[in-house]
Amino acid sequence: MTTQTDLPVLADLGGTLIGEHAALFDDEAGGRIFINGQLAYVWGADQHGMRRLAASQLVETGVAQVNEVAAGFGVNTESLRRWRKSLDDAGLMGLAPVKKGPKRPSLLTEEKAAEIRSHRAGGASLRATAAATGVSTDTVRRAMAMTASPAAAPVATGQSATLQHEQPELPVLPSAIDRSAERAAAGLLEAAAPVFAPAARVRHAGLFLAFPALETTGLLSCAKEVYGALPNGFYGLDTILVDSVLRALAGEARAEGATRFDPQELGRVLGLDRAPEVKTIRRRISQLAETGKAGELIAALAAHHLAGTGPGGEDLAAILYVDGHVRAYQGTKKIGKIYSTRLKFPVPATEETWVTDAHGSPVFVVMAAPGASLAAELRDLLPELRTAVGDERRVLVGFDRGGWSPALFKHMDASGFDVLTWRKGSTEDIKEELFTEVSHTDEHGEEKTWSVADTLVDLPLTTTKKTGEVFTIRQISRIVAATGGGTRQIHILTTDHGLPAGEVVYRMGNRWRQENQFRYARMHFDLDSHDSYASTDDDQDRMVPDPARAKAYQKVVAARNAHAEAAAIADINLLELKTPPEGSKELTITVTSAMHNQAMAPLWEAENVLIAAEKAHKKIPAKLRLGDLNPGQQVLDTEVKMIHTGIRMAAYNTSMTIAREIRTNTGYRRATQEAHALMRQMFNQPGDIDTTIPGCLTIRLDPLPTKAKTTAAAELCQHLTATETRYPGTDLTLRYKIKNRT
Repeated sequence: MTTQTDLPVLADLGGTLIGEHAALFDDEAGGRIFINGQLAYVWGADQHGMRRLAASQLVETGVAQVNEVAAGFGVNTESLRRWRKSLDDAGLMGLAPVKKGPKRPSLLTEEKAAEIRSHRAGGASLRATAAATGVSTDTVRRAMAMTASPAAAPVATGQSATLQHEQPELPVLPSAIDRSAERAAAGLLEAAAPVFAPAARVRHAGLFLAFPALETTGLLSCAKEVYGALPNGFYGLDTILVDSVLRALAGEARAEGATRFDPQELGRVLGLDRAPEVKTIRRRISQLAETGKAGELIAALAAHHLAGTGPGGEDLAAILYVDGHVRAYQGTKKIGKIYSTRLKFPVPATEETWVTDAHGSPVFVVMAAPGASLAAELRDLLPELRTAVGDERRVLVGFDRGGWSPALFKHMDASGFDVLTWRKGSTEDIKEELFTEVSHTDEHGEEKTWSVADTLVDLPLTTTKKTGEVFTIRQISRIVAATGGGTRQIHILTTDHGLPAGEVVYRMGNRWRQENQFRYARMHFDLDSHDSYASTDDDQDRMVPDPARAKAYQKVVAARNAHAEAAAIADINLLELKTPPEGSKELTITVTSAMHNQAMAPLWEAENVLIAAEKAHKKIPAKLRLGDLNPGQQVLDTEVKMIHTGIRMAAYNTSMTIAREIRTNTGYRRATQEAHALMRQMFNQPGDIDTTIPGCLTIRLDPLPTKAKTTAAAELCQHLTATETRYPGTDLTLRYKIKNRT
């Protein structure tokens, strides 16, 4: 029968082709299978065993392959394998569906629940109550959660009807919803939509708490605006980004971290049968990288972040901090070396220029050109900052001494940006009578005071020294303790003449929040990880400083020091020649040429060495081609890294938002010290997924170890529920609860 001519016209009649020879018609009335146009199998609506028999026989007779039959019948290959095994072991009876449900009447009747509550009310522990009533501790918990009567649970005025909904009995970790049909048709679908089923004791349920804060970062909306969508596949753009953010919040920001999660357990949070694995994550991120739009994504995130500042707080766009970050490389590729202040020596590395807001949260990042200074990067970054800010307001930009350049200060001031930086180099101290006490109250209501001197100074412009042109800038000076005892003065420079002196000092000190961001992100979000191992050849024609010239200059410096010492010694020798011996009555002293030459010989020798060193230094070119100095040097791929950096920025800002909500919207007494630790504990908390209320996705988390933390979690859940956040890609509104402690 399998050698007859194919009749593909069955597909046009609504049938599902299975391989090259069979077609399946399946509807509410039952099903039929045609093999090469001939009716072979028929079953009714309730004859599930016959349907499974037909699927098994298609494989056994060689009409179609296992994966073709599984896709046609809408099951996975494992289910089809079990059907075939049951047919071999028990015949047709083995394919009959087994009635699901309890094997015996439930022990938890209303009378049994009342008995359990009675024992528990007497002060007995969970185990003692379970032993006394002959049930398990889980049954005791369910009995304590049951409502004795409707009148016993009054509802506050104005409470919605959904809050009065009786908590259902959810299945404990049921099998994930079968998505095999969608996986089989993945090439025809843009993405599989999230679908949730009721489930209890979901391991990663605490990660649902991140979605309200994740929405405020704009990652998903900005990615859709920039990329549109990924190529057709089961895992879409939203799924890949949400999965990456959730893994980062759980402590595994790299793609390889997916191996440390059970795909099915993480898939429950994503609304899928299983989460994407490492090769899928890399492939989908690479597809985004091929578009070359990572820079646009970062710019869109920056504009969203700065535009999202609302009333009730300072304007984050008005204060930005800029700093470079060195990402060390430990691989085998030939990467140029950069001095790392953290490691205290030059290492193969790439450098990034980061921009953060007033709170230290990342806003923008660009890959710095190899060998570029912070001052040069700042000049190039100003147009992008202006685009991110979105208007012409003046923006205070803080940075460290690496960006020192009076010419840059003048350029920034003319471009609508105010400078905030430390003064570099030595300068004369400010008179002590000019110092006065100033204060500033921070966002937490804490008042800080300093003794400062507010003056104006003239900085010579390095490019116009011959004309004597200077740039006048405001200087705020402080007296601080010096290393080894005593005091010294430090100076802050700014072009903002209207900012109070106390706030200038506070804002300059706040630049350390950016350093804290680097440290925290390096520890918890793998900031310095190499998400791509690809590299390209560096520009071999790029001009780079010649290290031989630097070494030659060191010899010039040493020769100058030796010349100064020789000059001092020569002066002493000449003075001795011209000074009569003690007690001598001679009024005249004769100094011969030989004596003079002998005294001056060390100086002349040092002078010759200095002249030779200076000539040797001038002969060496300041810069060389990179290809001549270091042929074969490479640079690491930046596109994939920038996409992962954007994801980590969103994860970092999500965590900062949740930690801030814990500090401001809960009564947790140690929130100032433990907000981040409590947040990570909540993210790792198991709980239930409840879909019984139409239009809502209720997440019910297990209580935390202590009553204080549980209360704080309940307050946070109440606040997050009020945001009415929808789960990405669905119309389900997220609601959060904490289970009662029993």
